[in-house]
Amino acid sequence: MRPTLRPDAVLVQAVIAGALSFAHLHDLAEAAGQTGWKAWAYPVSVDLLLVAAWHRLRSLRAAGDSARSAWTWFIVALTASLGANVATAGLLDLGDVPDWLRILVAGWPALAFLGGTLLVHSREPRPVAKPVTSAPDTEQPPSVEAVIERDDMAEPDPEITPPPALPSPEPEPEPVPEPAPVAVPPALVAHARKVAADHRARTGYPIDADTLRARLGVPPLMANAIASQLA
Repeated sequence: MRPTLRPDAVLVQAVIAGALSFAHLHDLAEAAGQTGWKAWAYPVSVDLLLVAAWHRLRSLRAAGDSARSAWTWFIVALTASLGANVATAGLLDLGDVPDWLRILVAGWPALAFLGGTLLVHSREPRPVAKPVTSAPDTEQPPSVEAVIERDDMAEPDPEITPPPALPSPEPEPEPVPEPAPVAVPPALVAHARKVAADHRARTGYPIDADTLRARLGVPPLMANAIASQLA
């Protein structure tokens, strides 16, 4: 399906205003002694400097940098365009242009070249740094379904050798207050019983808390709580 062309009032207005401003700049340059292609080059130079300054102004403001230089050249180009529109409105005799206006028109190419060079070769705006959100440090215990699924997919433990002989008893340390009891889901306890039975069948020894924690992938406190229920 071919798209339907619809007239845009804003676009039509912009084309009309640009054409009128272009013609006024050409008439003023021609009246100031710039004939031929040079008279047509003046409005192009003014409009290009105006667009370049506006583009640079938006880039600097978006990056949070100072846009003073871009504002300066935007005002210079806007003044040249507005001045030509006002001068050709009947307030100035285009047949007898004053000398100061001829000097301004003749010096415009050098001024426009300087402004365009400074706008193009000025430093690039600094990128805006995005805030970095830090991940929470608290570690949540795994769910019962994740522990069971991970244990089912894990490879069986290798054969465990019998523990060595216990050393001579040492003086008992001072009693340490026991931590608060940890709530263990019944499904996790049932799964731990299967793991403990499989460990006893393969090694002939009851499973300890460290091996149970490694098989289930739970925190040490929860592994001790499960081991106490399996004893």
